[in-house]
Amino acid sequence: MDKFDRFNRFVSTLFEWIGIAGLLVMMLITCMDVVGAKLFLWPVPGSIDIVMLSQLVAISFAGASALLLGRHVQVDFFVPILPPRIRDIVECVMSFLALVLFLLIVWRLSAYGYSLLVGNQVSPTARIPLYPFAYGIALACIPVSLVLFSSFLKSLSRSIKR
Repeated sequence: MDKFDRFNRFVSTLFEWIGIAGLLVMMLITCMDVVGAKLFLWPVPGSIDIVMLSQLVAISFAGASALLLGRHVQVDFFVPILPPRIRDIVECVMSFLALVLFLLIVWRLSAYGYSLLVGNQVSPTARIPLYPFAYGIALACIPVSLVLFSSFLKSLSRSIKR
Protein backbone atom coordinates (compact mmCIF):
# COMPACT_ATOMS: atom_id res chain seq x y z
CA MET A 1 0.00 0.00 0.00
CA ASP A 2 2.94 2.30 0.68
CA LYS A 3 4.22 1.91 -2.90
CA PHE A 4 0.76 2.68 -4.24
CA ASP A 5 0.59 5.88 -2.14
CA ARG A 6 4.04 6.96 -3.35
CA PHE A 7 2.96 6.32 -6.94
CA ASN A 8 -0.21 8.38 -6.34
CA ARG A 9 1.83 11.25 -4.92
CA PHE A 10 4.28 11.12 -7.85
CA VAL A 11 1.55 11.15 -10.51
CA SER A 12 -0.43 13.80 -8.65
CA THR A 13 2.64 16.04 -8.38
CA LEU A 14 3.37 15.57 -12.08
CA PHE A 15 -0.20 16.47 -12.98
CA GLU A 16 -0.09 19.41 -10.57
CA TRP A 17 2.81 20.85 -12.58
CA ILE A 18 0.67 20.60 -15.72
CA GLY A 19 -2.03 22.53 -13.84
CA ILE A 20 0.52 25.13 -12.79
CA ALA A 21 1.56 25.51 -16.43
CA GLY A 22 -2.10 26.10 -17.34
CA LEU A 23 -2.33 28.76 -14.63
CA LEU A 24 0.83 30.46 -15.92
CA VAL A 25 -0.47 30.44 -19.50
CA MET A 26 -3.72 31.96 -18.26
CA MET A 27 -1.88 34.72 -16.38
CA LEU A 28 0.51 35.42 -19.27
CA ILE A 29 -2.25 35.68 -21.88
CA THR A 30 -4.35 37.90 -19.60
CA CYS A 31 -1.42 40.25 -18.97
CA MET A 32 -0.50 40.37 -22.66
CA ASP A 33 -4.12 41.02 -23.60
CA VAL A 34 -4.58 43.85 -21.10
CA VAL A 35 -1.28 45.54 -21.93
CA GLY A 36 -1.78 45.04 -25.67
CA ALA A 37 -5.34 46.36 -25.61
CA LYS A 38 -4.66 49.37 -23.36
CA LEU A 39 -1.24 50.51 -24.59
CA PHE A 40 -1.06 49.43 -28.20
CA LEU A 41 -4.77 49.08 -29.04
CA TRP A 42 -4.07 45.51 -30.16
CA PRO A 43 -5.59 42.79 -27.97
CA VAL A 44 -4.48 39.17 -28.21
CA PRO A 45 -6.74 37.41 -30.72
CA GLY A 46 -8.66 34.54 -29.12
CA SER A 47 -7.49 35.41 -25.62
CA ILE A 48 -10.86 34.51 -24.09
CA ASP A 49 -10.69 31.01 -25.58
CA ILE A 50 -7.10 30.49 -24.48
CA VAL A 51 -7.85 31.65 -20.93
CA MET A 52 -10.99 29.48 -20.79
CA LEU A 53 -9.11 26.36 -21.88
CA SER A 54 -6.18 27.18 -19.58
CA GLN A 55 -8.63 27.33 -16.68
CA LEU A 56 -9.81 23.84 -17.56
CA VAL A 57 -6.24 22.58 -17.53
CA ALA A 58 -5.33 24.37 -14.30
CA ILE A 59 -8.36 23.17 -12.35
CA SER A 60 -8.59 19.60 -13.59
CA PHE A 61 -4.91 18.71 -13.35
CA ALA A 62 -4.58 20.05 -9.79
CA GLY A 63 -7.49 17.96 -8.45
CA ALA A 64 -5.52 14.93 -7.29
CA SER A 65 -2.97 17.04 -5.42
CA ALA A 66 -5.75 18.99 -3.73
CA LEU A 67 -7.35 15.72 -2.69
CA LEU A 68 -4.07 14.36 -1.32
CA LEU A 69 -3.37 17.54 0.62
CA GLY A 70 -6.91 17.73 2.01
CA ARG A 71 -7.61 21.03 0.23
CA HIS A 72 -10.87 19.87 -1.33
CA VAL A 73 -14.26 21.08 -0.16
CA GLN A 74 -15.48 19.01 2.74
CA VAL A 75 -18.32 19.70 5.14
CA ASP A 76 -17.93 17.88 8.45
CA PHE A 77 -20.37 18.70 11.17
CA PHE A 78 -22.17 15.41 11.68
CA VAL A 79 -19.64 12.67 10.92
CA PRO A 80 -17.00 13.68 13.55
CA ILE A 81 -19.48 13.14 16.39
CA LEU A 82 -20.19 9.56 15.32
CA PRO A 83 -18.47 6.60 17.00
CA PRO A 84 -15.12 5.71 15.34
CA ARG A 85 -16.34 2.48 13.72
CA ILE A 86 -19.41 4.12 12.16
CA ARG A 87 -17.25 7.07 11.08
CA ASP A 88 -14.91 4.65 9.27
CA ILE A 89 -17.86 2.94 7.59
CA VAL A 90 -19.27 6.29 6.45
CA GLU A 91 -15.81 7.27 5.16
CA CYS A 92 -15.58 3.95 3.33
CA VAL A 93 -18.98 4.39 1.67
CA MET A 94 -18.26 8.00 0.71
CA SER A 95 -14.86 7.11 -0.76
CA PHE A 96 -16.45 4.31 -2.75
CA LEU A 97 -19.22 6.57 -4.08
CA ALA A 98 -16.68 9.26 -5.00
CA LEU A 99 -14.57 6.63 -6.76
CA VAL A 100 -17.58 5.45 -8.77
CA LEU A 101 -18.41 9.07 -9.62
CA PHE A 102 -14.93 9.80 -10.93
CA LEU A 103 -14.79 6.57 -12.91
CA LEU A 104 -18.07 7.60 -14.53
CA ILE A 105 -16.60 11.03 -15.23
CA VAL A 106 -13.57 9.46 -16.93
CA TRP A 107 -15.82 7.25 -19.03
CA ARG A 108 -18.24 10.01 -20.06
CA LEU A 109 -15.48 12.55 -20.76
CA SER A 110 -13.76 10.01 -23.01
CA ALA A 111 -17.01 9.51 -24.90
CA TYR A 112 -17.54 13.27 -25.04
CA GLY A 113 -14.00 13.79 -26.33
CA TYR A 114 -14.70 11.32 -29.10
CA SER A 115 -17.90 13.14 -30.05
CA LEU A 116 -15.97 16.42 -30.12
CA LEU A 117 -13.36 14.80 -32.36
CA VAL A 118 -15.93 13.34 -34.75
CA GLY A 119 -17.93 16.57 -34.79
CA ASN A 120 -14.77 18.63 -35.40
CA GLN A 121 -15.75 21.04 -32.60
CA VAL A 122 -13.50 24.04 -32.05
CA SER A 123 -13.48 27.05 -29.75
CA PRO A 124 -15.53 29.98 -31.05
CA THR A 125 -12.85 32.64 -31.52
CA ALA A 126 -9.41 31.03 -31.76
CA ARG A 127 -10.68 27.86 -33.51
CA ILE A 128 -8.74 25.60 -31.09
CA PRO A 129 -9.88 21.95 -31.26
CA LEU A 130 -11.74 21.01 -28.07
CA TYR A 131 -11.35 17.22 -28.03
CA PRO A 132 -7.80 17.22 -26.54
CA PHE A 133 -9.13 19.11 -23.54
CA ALA A 134 -11.95 16.64 -22.93
CA TYR A 135 -9.45 13.78 -23.15
CA GLY A 136 -7.04 15.72 -20.91
CA ILE A 137 -9.65 16.24 -18.21
CA ALA A 138 -10.54 12.54 -18.40
CA LEU A 139 -6.85 11.73 -18.00
CA ALA A 140 -6.59 14.16 -15.07
CA CYS A 141 -9.46 12.36 -13.30
CA ILE A 142 -7.55 9.06 -13.27
CA PRO A 143 -5.13 10.11 -10.47
CA VAL A 144 -8.13 11.40 -8.51
CA SER A 145 -9.68 7.96 -8.91
CA LEU A 146 -6.47 6.32 -7.73
CA VAL A 147 -6.34 8.54 -4.64
CA LEU A 148 -10.00 7.77 -3.90
CA PHE A 149 -9.33 4.05 -4.36
CA SER A 150 -6.46 4.27 -1.88
CA SER A 151 -8.67 6.18 0.55
CA PHE A 152 -11.38 3.55 0.13
CA LEU A 153 -8.97 0.72 0.89
CA LYS A 154 -7.57 2.50 3.94
CA SER A 155 -11.00 3.29 5.38
CA LEU A 156 -12.15 -0.26 4.64
CA SER A 157 -9.18 -1.75 6.49
CA ARG A 158 -9.73 0.65 9.42
CA SER A 159 -13.40 -0.30 9.68
CA ILE A 160 -12.60 -4.01 9.56
CA LYS A 161 -9.90 -3.71 12.24
CA ARG A 162 -12.21 -1.97 14.73
